[in-house]
Amino acid sequence: MRIELDDPARPDVLALLEEHLRDMHAISPPESVHALDVARLKAPDISFWTVRDGDELLGCGALKELDPGHGELKSMRTPSTGRRRGAGRAVLAHMLGEAHKRGYRRVSLETGPVATFLAAHKLYESVGFRPCGPFGDYRPDPHSVFMTLEL
Repeated sequence: MRIELDDPARPDVLALLEEHLRDMHAISPPESVHALDVARLKAPDISFWTVRDGDELLGCGALKELDPGHGELKSMRTPSTGRRRGAGRAVLAHMLGEAHKRGYRRVSLETGPVATFLAAHKLYESVGFRPCGPFGDYRPDPHSVFMTLEL
């Protein structure tokens, strides 16, 4: 498994991100979908990585700088056909390592409710993320759960 900075517009990555957006829109009202499209993932304040086994895309994740001491995890996704291979945990560990290198004091994220995103909640909790209130530009939302990790 290798993790590298990548282009979110790469065809296989784009397909994965489109799957992610479709899924989010299928289970959440539009105002509660906070997944980023490719153009927003290419913003200068966001770093985007993929996880691959050879040429096979196993997942992706992004780290957005909210301020010099605070980062946000975005676009964590593994293909529905390739789950349970450790790619999510690997890219999460990689991004947390990058957050440490950047000197962030904390990393936060927004995800969906436990009923729909149980595996994600368990993954984040396993490395120390805890529930928190909305951060950045987020507002309270019954379709969102906010978590943070002090580094």
